[in-house]
Amino acid sequence: MDNKVLIMGHKNPDTDSICSSIVAANLVKSFGVETKIVRLGNINKETEYVLDFLKIDAPEFIQEVKDGQEIILVDHNEKMQSVDGRDNAKVLAVIDHHRIADFNTIEPLYYLAKPYGCTSTILYEEYKKAGIEIDKTIGTLMLSAIISDTLLLKSPTCTKSDIEAVKDLEKITGLEANKYGLDMLKAGTDLSTYSSSEVINLDAKEFSEGEKKFVISQVNTADIDDVFSRREELEFAMEKEIADKKLNLFVFVITDIINTNSKIIALGNEKELVEKAFGKELDDLDSMMLEGVVSRKKQIAPPILEVIK
Repeated sequence: MDNKVLIMGHKNPDTDSICSSIVAANLVKSFGVETKIVRLGNINKETEYVLDFLKIDAPEFIQEVKDGQEIILVDHNEKMQSVDGRDNAKVLAVIDHHRIADFNTIEPLYYLAKPYGCTSTILYEEYKKAGIEIDKTIGTLMLSAIISDTLLLKSPTCTKSDIEAVKDLEKITGLEANKYGLDMLKAGTDLSTYSSSEVINLDAKEFSEGEKKFVISQVNTADIDDVFSRREELEFAMEKEIADKKLNLFVFVITDIINTNSKIIALGNEKELVEKAFGKELDDLDSMMLEGVVSRKKQIAPPILEVIK
């Protein structure tokens, strides 16, 4: 067992998951707690852009934790999205901006959840509240996470708190959010070097509701047709995931970061749930265009979960 408290985001980590883990570790360290930042999956190209920009190494990769290990969860709380072995670990804290599901602990813990566009916005407020300086590196990590999760403040998940944080972080970092953010987002749209299996797992989250088990995977792009042209190989990879994980549904979301639309591909024996959720039929290619839809957290997962309930 590691004597340090492990701080981690969710499986298949995105930019918020990695950046907020580093930001949270710095915050906890200021209170005299020894921590170690870890990740539960590969770094995507968008996050790689941020870490390269700051000349920061990626956190160590782990798959599971040992019994009794003290951990802090960032940017998630659901068991299926968390580290293997979590049930026998000791969760000290959760800092999150998602729905709360299937989460319970034996002992009390510090639980901080707000319906903001990004976990780093919550952490930004905690730094301010505690009077802890936000230096240029921490500020850039926060800014990058907020830009990523809110698609440059265009996502419906974006709140007044996210906007205010970005304005202040621009002053702290000396970065212009639109210019830096667009370069960062575009870096994450290059999927050419990824296999179909890697593409559908870059940012995939597993959900469980009742007896239904499903995955919603999302990638950002500047050209939906370019990603969709790989449909056959992507569907083959999706079918394999469905079989291996015994899923009822796999939803792959291709989001256009320029025009803020999404096209989805839905496979599985419960794909009609998607049709009921959005009031539209899947076409012959098991796909559907969703105008103005960009957020998995607010626009895609909730209607599917509601239909299941």
